[in-house]
Amino acid sequence: MAQEPIDANRSAPDMLKRPLTARLSGAFGWLALTTFLLPAVLGGLLTWSWQGALTAFFWAGLVRIALVHHVTWSINSVCHIWGKQPFVSRDESRNVAWLALPSLGESWHNFHHAEPTSARHGVLPHQVDASAAVIRFAEKRGWVHNVKWPKPERIQAKLVQPVTMER
Repeated sequence: MAQEPIDANRSAPDMLKRPLTARLSGAFGWLALTTFLLPAVLGGLLTWSWQGALTAFFWAGLVRIALVHHVTWSINSVCHIWGKQPFVSRDESRNVAWLALPSLGESWHNFHHAEPTSARHGVLPHQVDASAAVIRFAEKRGWVHNVKWPKPERIQAKLVQPVTMER
């Protein structure tokens, strides 16, 4: 059975009010195709060979997409089966440290479920959260607003066993 496309006018009307967002959404197909073709063209031009084009297409196109998708899907599968649960949540979400770098911090999944509106997931000492760093960068430049950063008292309240939060 074919899935019905999501109606952006209903689910994200605020996003479509922004001209750049609406243009990018409309151009998604072409942008996705470009992420496959551009590396192949560059690989061909840099090596002046079909082998260079095919190699670039394979590694910078197919393998890149496969890795990104597997890491993304792992967050909602691996992070609900294995790992640690330092925070109280109503589900089986867990933190998986070895996925933190490839997922840019999204594998600190247990805190995401404990505080779903928080912009940062890696809130404990030594938890790398690159996506939070990108959000903070965008916030400091005025590109995003009303970002919800976790407060130390909320983090402590959600911990199964409260700890000292010094960094």
